[in-house]
Amino acid sequence: MLNPYENCPVFENENFCLRLIDTADAQDLFLVYSDEKAVPYFNSDNCNGDTFHYTLLEHMQGAIAAWQQEYSNHGFVRWTILDKKAQRAVGTIELFCRKADDYFNDCAILRLDLRSDYEQASAIYEILSLIVPQTCELFACQMIATKVKPFAAERKTAVEKLGFAASDEILIGGHDKKHYTDYYVLHKF
Repeated sequence: MLNPYENCPVFENENFCLRLIDTADAQDLFLVYSDEKAVPYFNSDNCNGDTFHYTLLEHMQGAIAAWQQEYSNHGFVRWTILDKKAQRAVGTIELFCRKADDYFNDCAILRLDLRSDYEQASAIYEILSLIVPQTCELFACQMIATKVKPFAAERKTAVEKLGFAASDEILIGGHDKKHYTDYYVLHKF
């Protein structure tokens, strides 16, 4: 089985490319993480209070360095989403296999952060279609969960089209023990 921490796979189609985050992505990603319309869609559950709203390029560079360190430590993989036609980074996807004492044990948590103009069902579906079918095998998990907040209608449409279903289960934070909701789940196929 491919280990994404030893050799991070690249996923692409004619419109998008997902590849391991790079420090050179900082300027483009700053446009994502400084986008006040995009920030409410981000999943910051169990992230030590970080909302991922960065108003200084240095904060974006620091986040990328932290994400690269997490990758080195086998904590999670953060892919940059590249719009191939625009030749720009327009978001990121984070994935890791969660080990916990709740329903979301042995579960790949997928975090999708997109620039607000890409928060459309068709774009979300196309991007997630590149990686979701390989996720359970890639991270040796039995299911995938992603947070979809109640106002995120386009995101909900896209993940449901991929087979995700709303879950009433509560994710209990590993760091803070807080209870988190609004997860959609897809079981291994």
